[in-house]
Amino acid sequence: MSSPKVADPVALTQALVRCPSVTPADAGALDVLVQALEPLGFVCHRLRFESEGTAPIDNLYARLGTSGPNLCFAGHTDVVPPGDPAAWKTDPFAGAIADGKLYGRGAADMKAAIAAFVAASGRHLASKGAPAGSISLLITGDEEGPAINGTRKVLDWLVEQGEVLDACIVGEPTNPNYLGEMIKVGRRGSVTGHLTVHGTQGHVAYPHLADNPLPRLVRMLAALTAKPLDHGNEHFQPSTLAITTIDVGNPADNVIPTRGLASFNIRFNDEHTSDTLKDWIRRTCESVGGAYDLNFRVSGESFLTLPGRLSDLVADAVQRVTGHRPELSTTGGTSDARFIKNICPVVEFGIVGQTMHKVDEYVSVSDVERLTDIYEAIIDGFFSHDNVSGKA
Repeated sequence: MSSPKVADPVALTQALVRCPSVTPADAGALDVLVQALEPLGFVCHRLRFESEGTAPIDNLYARLGTSGPNLCFAGHTDVVPPGDPAAWKTDPFAGAIADGKLYGRGAADMKAAIAAFVAASGRHLASKGAPAGSISLLITGDEEGPAINGTRKVLDWLVEQGEVLDACIVGEPTNPNYLGEMIKVGRRGSVTGHLTVHGTQGHVAYPHLADNPLPRLVRMLAALTAKPLDHGNEHFQPSTLAITTIDVGNPADNVIPTRGLASFNIRFNDEHTSDTLKDWIRRTCESVGGAYDLNFRVSGESFLTLPGRLSDLVADAVQRVTGHRPELSTTGGTSDARFIKNICPVVEFGIVGQTMHKVDEYVSVSDVERLTDIYEAIIDGFFSHDNVSGKA
């Protein structure tokens, strides 16, 4: 029996980039993956989820094998808009290669990593045969968007189907400057607050006949930013609160406005939860007094996968291929790992992210090849006799 054809990671990256899968469009990206995975023996499940007020999202869960342990790779094929195509050196969806760089929207974030993992799975099968367990991919089209009909709902579906994930690698672009620099073992949480302080409109010459909300708004914001939320800890940098907007909408300089609005975002470490922060914000505003409204949006809680078997497995593979021992970090924004951490241990490792979301986004062709080597080493190590239990 002949071995299945192993995908070329660079060519597969190009094929994925050529699908203009700007959230929520799939644009054929999942078809490209299915065509690469099914010949390897993966059973592919196309999963479409939708909810009121949001666009339907196409997702993919593909699994090779039926027994445990199950090593999962998670990623997303959706991308942010390219902006003005004329500002790019090449068509942002052409997947062109020039001077050792593969250009295209989504090349770094994160189609190259998906292609590398597919290719690595094929290489493992070709060299080692069927794994002593299962390899799976969880691919969503809703990571760059509201993240409602993507990974969270796929995870719910997996639970309903009795699918078990034992460990997960998320292929986000984790390296700031060079391949092998950084593994993400956790993420800060994110809560956004929208504050509206109410008053009574009036003439500035008769302030006693009005109720100016702006001094109260200023005092509330000053109290929220008066001192650090914490000083960080062994695994996390200090939490931060950033005021992002202050809006009054008052076109006249002789009118006291009826309300003032402000928005702020907190990126918080594991010394807080979104609930404890919301309680603190409410108490702080109450201490100033007056009429106000507060609304919150929580993007995710902070989490940490403690350094151990899984992070060691990934770090060893990275060092073997690149010669660099990667830093274990929790810096940066949020990712879909914030959902996966509820199911199994999860770490993130992918390509260099310097150009993600920028004009002329690109990946180094040699990095795509080396990332494939790293993923292959991770798969080999995960299913080795020493790690066959798969407990991360």
